Amino acid sequence: MARSAVESFIREAFARYYHENTVRSPTSIERREFGFLLFKERMMVRHKTFHVEKDLRSFIESTVPSDVYYSAAYYERPDEDMSRKGWLGADLIFDIDVDHINTPCRIKHAYWICKKCGEIGGGGPPSKCPKCEGENFSEEIWPCKTCMEITNMETRKLIDFLTDDFGFSSNEIKVFFSGHRGYHVHIENEGIGRLDQLARKEIVDYILGTGLKPELHGLHETKSGMIVGPDPNDKGWRGKIARGIYDFLASTTPGGLEKFKGVERRTLEKIIGNRDAFMEAWGRASWQNIRGVGIKTWEKILKKYALQEQGASIDTVVTTDTHRLIRMPTTLHGKTGFRVVEIPVEDLEDFDPFSGAVAFEGDSMAVHVNWADRFEVGDAVYGPYKKERVELPQAAAMFLLCKGVAEPAE
Repeated sequence: MARSAVESFIREAFARYYHENTVRSPTSIERREFGFLLFKERMMVRHKTFHVEKDLRSFIESTVPSDVYYSAAYYERPDEDMSRKGWLGADLIFDIDVDHINTPCRIKHAYWICKKCGEIGGGGPPSKCPKCEGENFSEEIWPCKTCMEITNMETRKLIDFLTDDFGFSSNEIKVFFSGHRGYHVHIENEGIGRLDQLARKEIVDYILGTGLKPELHGLHETKSGMIVGPDPNDKGWRGKIARGIYDFLASTTPGGLEKFKGVERRTLEKIIGNRDAFMEAWGRASWQNIRGVGIKTWEKILKKYALQEQGASIDTVVTTDTHRLIRMPTTLHGKTGFRVVEIPVEDLEDFDPFSGAVAFEGDSMAVHVNWADRFEVGDAVYGPYKKERVELPQAAAMFLLCKGVAEPAE
């Protein structure tokens, strides 16, 4: 079956969804720009504006796009070109995507698609396609439940920054599952709406710990050679430094510590030999126990481990872009068929995107699967499949169709 026929099948399913479900518009709809990725043309239609939600819903139902976006920014004239829109401000947006997180299992979920013939295979791309000998491939990461749990944890770390360090209330923070590989966090607040790109970059740098100077956060060496550090109960990066180094010591085995670059072997052995004392020191700020390992070593541990673990893995470009288009809640993601779902902050830890974002429920359907890794939809696990016909629940079948690895069985 041609890809165009598969896309027509998906578009019909999307049309039924939008006919049967109410799409919810963002706030200040008349000040937003909207964008739509079309199925057939595979092009983005931008600079659309709507004054009421009814008109937006009507446009989506008649057009049936594969993906729907709206601007984080507010404009005087949203339907004009960028130079004439009249920027009024923008929500503060964060994107946490599994693509930006080095999960331990991500290499297992990679797959390739030959751009010449469409052949699909797992792992990294071969030098030549085994079917047509083509040499150009697209690569995808197929996130598993572990990947998404780690991404969820990174999102909760970000929320801790926003509430504990920046003082936003949980009522000001909106969290959305993107419908694919991550989460979006929105803050609509008049105080931050007018922040320019430079100011937003300062927020990004703080969350990542970019340019952090340990001595300004309580980590230093006294004249007598004693190491002094912050208390793990301290606010801000002071506490994060202490907790990060403590976690490093608690989770590192002798074999794992050997992999730490930039520290001499005898220093590593001293850390292992005195680990309990060092952990007590960092866990309780009892600095008399930290002797024999110099300030430079602790700074290296901080910069190579603690900063990475204590910071949140955000997409820096999204947050600093004051004209960004972001996925619209309650709409469908064209690569999965899942919904973009708003999640109450207090429910985020328990949210499972493989069941909580399912949009298609109904009778099972037969599909021919070219290739599929193990995947989960709802409460069931499917696959792996390779060049076979299978009968699947509608949500699982639509997932594979949208991924481009299957087609309806004729």
